[in-house]
Amino acid sequence: MLEKVLKSVEKLDKKISALEKKAAGETAELVNSAIECDEVLEEIEEDYEAWEYHGTEIDRLKQLRDYLLQDCSKLTPDEKVFLARHPKRPHIDDFIEGLFTDFFEQKGDHLFDEDRSIYGGIARFHGIPVTVLGHRKGHTMEENMAYNFGMPCPEGYRKALRLMNQAEKFRRPIITFIDTPGAYPGLEAEEHGQGEAIATNLAKMSQFHVPIIAVVTGEGNSGGALAIGVANRILMLENAVYSILSPEGFASILWKDADRHKEACELMKLTADDLLKAGVADGVVKEPLGGAQRDYSEVFKNLDEVLWSNLKELMTLSPAGCKNERQMKYRKIG
Repeated sequence: MLEKVLKSVEKLDKKISALEKKAAGETAELVNSAIECDEVLEEIEEDYEAWEYHGTEIDRLKQLRDYLLQDCSKLTPDEKVFLARHPKRPHIDDFIEGLFTDFFEQKGDHLFDEDRSIYGGIARFHGIPVTVLGHRKGHTMEENMAYNFGMPCPEGYRKALRLMNQAEKFRRPIITFIDTPGAYPGLEAEEHGQGEAIATNLAKMSQFHVPIIAVVTGEGNSGGALAIGVANRILMLENAVYSILSPEGFASILWKDADRHKEACELMKLTADDLLKAGVADGVVKEPLGGAQRDYSEVFKNLDEVLWSNLKELMTLSPAGCKNERQMKYRKIG
C-alpha cells in the first residue's frame, strides 16, 4: 500500500515540478516582453490566461498529493522498514554535504586496506571541528556495489576506530551515521577478524572521553551497526529502525520462515518511537510525510537543530563526565 502511494506521489511531484518550471519560464518571458515594449501588453493579456491555468493546475495537483500523503501519517513497523531502506533516502554523503563544512575525507585502516563502505573524516559543525563517519550506501546499483551495500568488512571498522582514536587524541567530538543491513558476513571478512574488529570498537568507544553522538538514518542492524553506535546520545530519524538483526533474519530464526518478516517487525520493537520509549534512543528527528527522501532540506534542518542541541549539552561535561555518562547509559539499557 505504502509503495503504491509513494509511486503516485512521485509522479505528482514530477508533474508539479514540470508545471512550475513552465509557469516560471512563461512568467519571466512575459515580464521581459513588458519591459522591452509597452505595445506587447495586449499579447501578455492573451497569454495570461494560460499562465493562470498553470497555477490552478499546480494547486490542484498539490492538494491531491497532500491527500495521498495522509496515508503516510500512521505507518506500521514494516512500512517504516520499507522507508528506512528506500534507495532515495539521504545517505552519509548527503548528510555531510548538508550539515557540515570543510569536510576532509580520511581513508584506510593503515593496516591492510581501504573499505569504502565506511566513509569519514574531519569537518566543522557550526564552526566546531568534529570527526564524522558512518556507513555508506549508494543511490544506484553501481554505487551500492562499490560500497558493498553499506556492509563493512573488518578494515572498515578498523578505519572507523582509527578516525575515532584520532578524535580522542585531539579532543574532537565524534558524530556517527548508522545505516547498514549489518556487517559483511562473507568468509573473507571472518578470516580477517570481523568479530574482533567489532568487539574492539565496542570496548574502545566505551572508554573515549570526547562526546559521541550516533544518528540512525536508515536501518541499523546487528553488531554491524553497534560497532559505531556506542554513544552518549542516540538520535533516530522518524522512519529509521534499529535492531539486533534484520526482520527477515529474525523470522528465519524464530519461525524458519523469512516470509513472516512483517510479523517480526511488530515483535522486534525496532522503530524510533519504540526505542525512545525503551530508553535506547534519546531523540527522534521529524521527517516529511512519506519519508526523508521527499525533502532532504527539511530533514537536514530538523537534524541540525537536534544534533546541535545535544552536542552543546555534551560539550559542557568534563572528559571523565562524558565517559561516565556514556557508560551509565548502556548500563541502564542492559
